[in-house]
Amino acid sequence: MIVIGSNVELLLKAYDLGEWNAGPNVDPHFLFCLIHNFWRWQVISREHQINDEIRAREVRVVGAEGEQLGIKPFREALQLAIDLNMDLVNVAPTAKPPVCRIMDYGKFRYEQQKKDKEARKNQKIVDTKEVWFRANIDENDYQTKFRNVVKFLGEGDKVKCSVRFRGREITHASVGQKILDRLATEVADLCVMERVPKLEGRSMIMILAPKAT
Repeated sequence: MIVIGSNVELLLKAYDLGEWNAGPNVDPHFLFCLIHNFWRWQVISREHQINDEIRAREVRVVGAEGEQLGIKPFREALQLAIDLNMDLVNVAPTAKPPVCRIMDYGKFRYEQQKKDKEARKNQKIVDTKEVWFRANIDENDYQTKFRNVVKFLGEGDKVKCSVRFRGREITHASVGQKILDRLATEVADLCVMERVPKLEGRSMIMILAPKAT
């Protein structure tokens, strides 16, 4: 004879085999349903109170189809869910009394996770690319850097544009300012300036962000 303990899987097996000691005055089927729902509750990730986790004497019940079933004692509401092989889910714990909905919580969580996964899949991750210029950059090199900036912005990434100064070039920081100002003007239709040109150490930095589409 297997006596009720903490091992839910053994209890379920015991019920199937008829090797069950539920104690006096306990409906075995009702107890099995409670254990079965507890087992489902354990194996899924939860964001809500469900079934026996709900701590309320009475609850406002919403049916599986969204119908209002009124205020009922908690045990009666739970039995309604069990009879439908569903869960009683506390969807508004701060309400007086709490609002509980009858639903297949495992299916609900699966669909929610599927939606979250799809949303993450469609979410664009914005990277920050860096393109650096020399203070004495020639036109050909500038055009190559310019094309890279246009490419990165077109792909939806931010661009950190840096002019690096060597030796005494730092005394002519205005040269770097002119380079970045020219670049900002030429790509103005593709981006917004997130950070204006600013001298940091031996570099002047400007950050461009793609325009929202």
